[in-house]
Amino acid sequence: MKFLSLPHHETPCSRRDFLTRAGGGFGLLALLSLMERDGQAAPGAHAPGSPRAPHFPATAKSVIWLFLDGGPSHIDLFDPKPQLSKLDGQPLPPSFKRPVTAMGRTAHTPLLGSKRTFKRHGQSGMWVSDWYPEIATCVDDIAFVKGCYADGLNHVGSVCQMNTGSILGGRPCLGSWSLYGLGSASDNLPGYVVLLDYPEDPPGGSRNWSTGFMPATYQGVRFRAGKTPILYLEPPQSDPGQRSKLDFLQELNRRHLKGREDDSELEARIASYELAFHMQKSAPEAVDLSRETEETKRLYGLDRKETERYGRNCLLARRLVERGVRYVQLYSGSGSKWDAHTDVEGNHGRYCRESDRPIAGLLKDLKRRGLLDETLVIWGGEFGRTPMSESGKGRDHNPYGFTMWMAGGGIKGGVSHGATDAVGLYAVENRTHVHDLHATLLHCLGIDHTRLTFSHNGRDERATINGGKVIRQILKA
Repeated sequence: MKFLSLPHHETPCSRRDFLTRAGGGFGLLALLSLMERDGQAAPGAHAPGSPRAPHFPATAKSVIWLFLDGGPSHIDLFDPKPQLSKLDGQPLPPSFKRPVTAMGRTAHTPLLGSKRTFKRHGQSGMWVSDWYPEIATCVDDIAFVKGCYADGLNHVGSVCQMNTGSILGGRPCLGSWSLYGLGSASDNLPGYVVLLDYPEDPPGGSRNWSTGFMPATYQGVRFRAGKTPILYLEPPQSDPGQRSKLDFLQELNRRHLKGREDDSELEARIASYELAFHMQKSAPEAVDLSRETEETKRLYGLDRKETERYGRNCLLARRLVERGVRYVQLYSGSGSKWDAHTDVEGNHGRYCRESDRPIAGLLKDLKRRGLLDETLVIWGGEFGRTPMSESGKGRDHNPYGFTMWMAGGGIKGGVSHGATDAVGLYAVENRTHVHDLHATLLHCLGIDHTRLTFSHNGRDERATINGGKVIRQILKA
C-alpha cells in the first residue's frame, strides 16, 4: 500500500522552540478564559452573570427593595389628610369620580378618617405617622413619591406589575433586568436574592422573581426564612474529590447541552451547580449573623420577638449587598399580610411594629458603614388603600394614588414629590406610574431603560415596555 506524500512546509525545530511556542499557546488559552468571563470573546456576546459596564456612571451598585405585600395605607403612614378626618363617616363628595374597587364595584361606602397622629420630622419636616417612629428619624435621607399610580386592582396582577411592569405574567422581573444589564458583582453568591418573612408566597409566587422570556440564568434565588436561609451549605468533609466530581458532572451536562442551546433552564441548572460549589465556601460566612455585634443586632430589632423575623432579613440584606449581591428583595408580610380589608388599625398596627425598627436599622447601618451612598433602598407595596371604609374599619385596594419612597444610591433626601387629592384617593400632582419608578431605579444603576433591550418574538422588549420616565426631581444630580 502506498501512502500519499504531502509536502511539509514546517521547518524542523528543536525541543526548546516547541516548548516556547506551546507556552504562548497556553497564555492564549488563559486570555480566552478571561475574555469569556468579561463577555468579550465575541462581538456582542457576553457570559451570563459576568460583570458588565453600565450605560453611564451609576450612583448605586445594589438595590434593596422593601416590598410590603398586600398594600400599605399611605393615608395612615406618610400622607396626612385633614380633610378626610373632617369628612369621616360621610359619603365621598360628588366632585370625586367614584373609583372601581377590587370587587369590581364602584365605591359608595362612607369615608374613614385616619386615627393616626402625624408629625413633622427631621430638618426637612417630612410628615410621618406615629406608626413609624423609627423610620421618622431617617426622613432626611428619604425621598417620598406621593403621586404614584398603577394599573391593577387585585393582588396577583398588581404585585406582578410592581415586579415586572405588567399586570400579566410572563415578563422578566426588574431584578432580572438589572442582572441582565449589569451582571453579578459576586462570584460566590447569587446576583439576585429574594427573602420572605413568612412561609406564604406573595400572590403569583415565584413568577415575581422569574425571568419570563429571558434565560433562566437571571432569575432570583429565594432564601429560606429563619436561621438557615440556605440548605446543604456545609461541604462533605470526607470527600476531597468534590471539585473533580463537579467538573466531570459539568462536562457531562455540557455535552448534553449541545444541540439544546435554546433550553435556558438547562443552562441555568448547569450554572447553578457551579455557583453552589462556590457558595459552600462563601455563603456560610455571609449568612452567619452571629458574627455581628450585639449592638448591631439590637439596631435591627433582633432582640425583640416582634421585630426579630424581619430584622434578620434586613440585616442579611446588608451583608449580601456588602458582598456584591446586585439586587435583594425583602417581602414584609409575605402572603398579602398588609391587606387591611376589615381592620386597618389592627392589621397595620401589627406589621408596622414588625417592620419599623428593622427598616430604620437598615438605613442607619448602611449609612454609618458608607454603603447607603451606593445602595438604593426602595419602600412600598403593590398599591395603597382607599379613603373609603370597608366592613366599617378596613380599607380597600387603591391603585389610583399611593406613596412609595427611595433612599440612598443617588437619591436626594428630605424631599417629597407628587401629591394625592384632599382625601388621598387619586394622584393629582406629578403623577408617577410604576414604569417611572422602574426607569428611575435602572437609572440609578447606570442603565438607560430605553437602551436595555432583549429580543423576543421579533421585538426588542424593555423593562418599562412602552413607557417610563426618570423622576429627576428626586435625584441628587
